[in-house]
Amino acid sequence: MKVTILGCGASAGVPMIGGPDGSGDWGQCDPHEPRNRRTRSSIVVESEGGQRLLVDASPDLRSQLLDCRITGIDAVLFTHAHADHIAGIDDIRVLNRIAKRPLDTFATQRTLDEVSRRFAYAFKPWKPPGFYRPVLVGQPLEPDGVVVTAGLNVRVFTQNHGKLDTLGLRVGAFGYSTDVVALDEAAFAALEGVDTWVVGCFLRDEPHWTHAHLPLVVEWVKRLRPRRTVLTHMGTTMDWAWMAAHLPAGIEAGFDGMVLTV
Repeated sequence: MKVTILGCGASAGVPMIGGPDGSGDWGQCDPHEPRNRRTRSSIVVESEGGQRLLVDASPDLRSQLLDCRITGIDAVLFTHAHADHIAGIDDIRVLNRIAKRPLDTFATQRTLDEVSRRFAYAFKPWKPPGFYRPVLVGQPLEPDGVVVTAGLNVRVFTQNHGKLDTLGLRVGAFGYSTDVVALDEAAFAALEGVDTWVVGCFLRDEPHWTHAHLPLVVEWVKRLRPRRTVLTHMGTTMDWAWMAAHLPAGIEAGFDGMVLTV
């Protein structure tokens, strides 16, 4: 199984819009380090048979797929309905053209309701031929359930993200936990024995009410003991060089275009 990190940035990306001269607000991140430039968080999980599941559709989806040379997608899963995870939906119309069919789109009923309210045109029945708009077929899933799609058995579990829940994923030995500030016992059980875990880590030092910060992630890693932990959904306090020098053994920073073989 192959996992491609399309983007590993927080909701505003790195750099954020602004900065003294308008070229970007990098915060504590060195602008000369290419791995500090982060688009919004999304991944592609590819099965042994070459089928691909897109997890979230960030506002940067088009450039991400081009940069990572992803030639097509077989299904979509949304972890939740925040804009930085769904605002790239319109670019899925080209993925429809490549697949030559509507794409099954998995999420909780609450997320599907919100996404279909904001992008109603994408969920209208397809009238062939052609795809002048994205065509998604909503497939409700139960939190803490299993869905079989794109040649993958995907176990989903509930994570706390402040005022709402998100979905975490477990696919074989791989786990994915973006946009999370607390994990309950059911989530830890779903992640038990995970080999490679991609987990959101928004800030370096300060706690946040919707996202995990580094000391909290370190505590989770001590409990789960994955072989490899890769940080994602990182903000402007998460400088690449600082992390390379200071992260505990087994924990590393992700970067846009990073490919993991699990």
